Amino acid sequence: MENKDKLKISAVIACYRDAQAIPIMYERLTAVFKKIAVDYEIIFVNDSSPDNTYEILAELAARDKKVIGINHARNFGSQSAFTSGMHISSGDAVVLLDGDLQDPPELIESFFVKWREGYDVVYGVRVKRQAGMLMQIAYKIFYRIFRAMSYVPIPVDAGDFALLDRRVVNALDSLPEKNRFLRGLRAWVGFKQTGVKYVRPERKFGRTTNSFLKNLGWARQAILSFSYAPLDFIMWLAIVMVCFSFLGIVAHIVMRLLYPGLAPSGFTTLIVLVLFIGGVQLFCLGIIGSYLAHIYDEVKHRPPYIVESYLNYPSQNKPKGDNG
Repeated sequence: MENKDKLKISAVIACYRDAQAIPIMYERLTAVFKKIAVDYEIIFVNDSSPDNTYEILAELAARDKKVIGINHARNFGSQSAFTSGMHISSGDAVVLLDGDLQDPPELIESFFVKWREGYDVVYGVRVKRQAGMLMQIAYKIFYRIFRAMSYVPIPVDAGDFALLDRRVVNALDSLPEKNRFLRGLRAWVGFKQTGVKYVRPERKFGRTTNSFLKNLGWARQAILSFSYAPLDFIMWLAIVMVCFSFLGIVAHIVMRLLYPGLAPSGFTTLIVLVLFIGGVQLFCLGIIGSYLAHIYDEVKHRPPYIVESYLNYPSQNKPKGDNG
C-alpha cells in the first residue's frame, strides 16, 4: 500500500440489466469515497446489457471524468466483467461490486479501515441474505461442501464483493486461466485476508438473472476449478463396487449351496445389475467429461472477454487490441 498520502480506490461494478441501479450506485459510491477522503475512479463494466445501460453510462461519463465505462461485445459473465475492470484499474486498491445494489457501497468504509490495518484482501461475509429460506439453506450448504472439497481454504458465505490491494489485483491479473471463479482465485493467491459481516439485501430493481440451473453451473465451475474430489470419488466408488461385487459372488455361492431356492436367478436380476453398473459408469464418465471440457476451454486460449468500446478511458493509455 504505497502512496499513503494520496490513496486511490478503484470501484469495479459488473452491470447486466442494472440500468436503474447505476445512478444510485454512482451517488452512493461517490458519497462513500468523499467520506473516507480518498481519490477514486468508478469503472462500470457493461456486460452487453440489453437495457439502456450504455446510454446511462455515457451520460454519467460525460458529467464526471472519474467515471469510466467498459462496454463488452457480448455477455461474457460477471467474472469476466470484474476481470475486465481490474485490468484497466489504477487504484491502490480495487473494490468489486455487483451492479444490482445487493453489495452495499457503504460497507467500503469498513473494508477501507481493515485495509489500512494491513489486510490485503477484505471480503464481505453474508451472515444473512434477503431471499427465500430454501435458497438461503442451499447457499449455506454449498459453501460448506465446497470448502470441504477444495484444495485451498475457501471462506464460507463470501461472494465477489471485496476490496483487493494492488498487489492482489496484479497477481489475479497475471493468472492465465480463462474460466475464472474469482472468490476461489482470491483465496488461492493468498496474502493477508479477513472478512466483514453484512446482511445482503434483495435486488432493488428488476428480477435476478440467476436461476437454479445457473447456480448449479456456478457450483460446477467452482468445483472443477478448485477440487479433485469428484475424481477421487470415482476411484473410491470403483473400490466399493469391486468389494460389493466380490461379496455378492461369495453370497451367491453360499446361497446356492445352502439355500438353493433363495438364490436370485433369471434375466431380471441380470438386467437390474447391468442397468445399475451402466448408470454408475455413465455418472463417472460425466465427471471425467466435465474436467475434459474445462481443460478444452482452457487450451483454446480464447480471451475471457472482448471490449467493444470505452467511455472516458484515456486513449494514450488504452491497451492496443485489448481483448482481455
